[in-house]
Amino acid sequence: MEVIDKPKIVFDPLYGFIHLTSLEWEIIHTPFYQRLRWIKQLGFTFYTFPGAEHSRFGHSIGVMFNAHKILQTLGSRGVSDKELFDNSFHSDAKKYHQSLRLAALLHDLGTFMFSHTTEMAYIRYGETTKDKNGKGHPDDHEHLGSYIIKNTDYEGGITFILKKYGISPQHISDLVKGIDPSILANQILHSEIDCDRMDYLLRDAHYSGMKYGTYDRDYLLHHFRIAKVNGHDILTINQNAMHAVEDFLMARFAWYSQVIRSARGARFDAIAEEVTYYMLEKGLIYSYSQLMDMIAHRPLEFYGFNDQYFMQQVHRHYLEGHFDKSARIKDMAYCLLFEKAPKTIRMEEFKQRILNQDEDHVNDKIIKHAEDKAREIQEVLKKKGTDKDWVLVDIPKKHIVFVKSRRKIVKSKSGENLLLERDPAKILTDNGDVKLLGDMENSIISNLQNKFNFVPNIFCSESAFEILKKEGIIP
Repeated sequence: MEVIDKPKIVFDPLYGFIHLTSLEWEIIHTPFYQRLRWIKQLGFTFYTFPGAEHSRFGHSIGVMFNAHKILQTLGSRGVSDKELFDNSFHSDAKKYHQSLRLAALLHDLGTFMFSHTTEMAYIRYGETTKDKNGKGHPDDHEHLGSYIIKNTDYEGGITFILKKYGISPQHISDLVKGIDPSILANQILHSEIDCDRMDYLLRDAHYSGMKYGTYDRDYLLHHFRIAKVNGHDILTINQNAMHAVEDFLMARFAWYSQVIRSARGARFDAIAEEVTYYMLEKGLIYSYSQLMDMIAHRPLEFYGFNDQYFMQQVHRHYLEGHFDKSARIKDMAYCLLFEKAPKTIRMEEFKQRILNQDEDHVNDKIIKHAEDKAREIQEVLKKKGTDKDWVLVDIPKKHIVFVKSRRKIVKSKSGENLLLERDPAKILTDNGDVKLLGDMENSIISNLQNKFNFVPNIFCSESAFEILKKEGIIP
């Protein structure tokens, strides 16, 4: 007798009804997954765009749905909904399909408070690596999520549920980290055109009200194809959709340039990172090792590691005087609590610039000029001001790119054939050849592939701004 697993359904504002298997439904109702409801997708961007209140919970389900749609487009590597929800049906294709859906669903499981905003402070502090000369895994969301997937083998834990359904936690962890033996799987989950980016560009644009992240998702989905390279299945996109791919990449470039890294979008996130780092130093917030201990033994406590916890800690420590020894941090905490925007220092050295990825000597010089000017400003404030006259230097370590340049790919390649590299977008040409998007002669991206947007930001308190004006440092 055919046993159909009646699908559970959620309604998504972007995609409509999304069906979930019993396994996925059970995972979604664990403390680990429900925690994502209370973590904003875009950190403190909602201070600038009030509609951007959406969470990692909805985003992760959307990523799973996009992975599902890509697999169905690819045909042979996906299964039908009937087969997916039929408990009596078993095949390698179904297991592959279900595993990719799970990896997509769980990819943000270790997300920090306000997403990447506070994560950078944990990485900088490096509690689990700083005593090992920086070796080992960074204290980031990816490895925390992997830890959850592999170390919660108890009732209601992710490991326990996966094993109950015959799914290897190690396999899901490898997929989440993009190190699975299947290049195709890694590309669907981690590449220049992947299920994660496909969701967050549309979702962030929808909730923020900005249109920079929009692209033709349906047309793009329709043109995913599998190609064979050296015996490996790889993800490609039909040449017919090449301009849709370019539109996607340019939308992402504009989104990060105009919203995420703009001074208006980045200022409160930069402050939150600095306040988090201070609280880690003073033991005023959960450490990374405490989080790991909660994951392994006290999941309901880990559930509370969310945006509300962060704001409560900032508020409590502000009221109880724990920030009084640092006027700098106390003022920053006040900015966070009451949406009091810092001043942005606008100077020639801190201008946005379109640079060339392959001209490291030029880029290093420009970055050094920015860093030198920032140090000069800090020295002036150290001599002329007090602790409350603070400056916050936010010079990015990662830059906004259309794609990684061919030279960068070659430099970092793990094998001889660039087409087997995970990240670069590949085009299946009309005559059946596979090429990197950047190698297509009629592609706009071929002319933009080595460009990146350098967006430094320097913020300061109002009192510091006045000192800098008085000293003639800024106009």
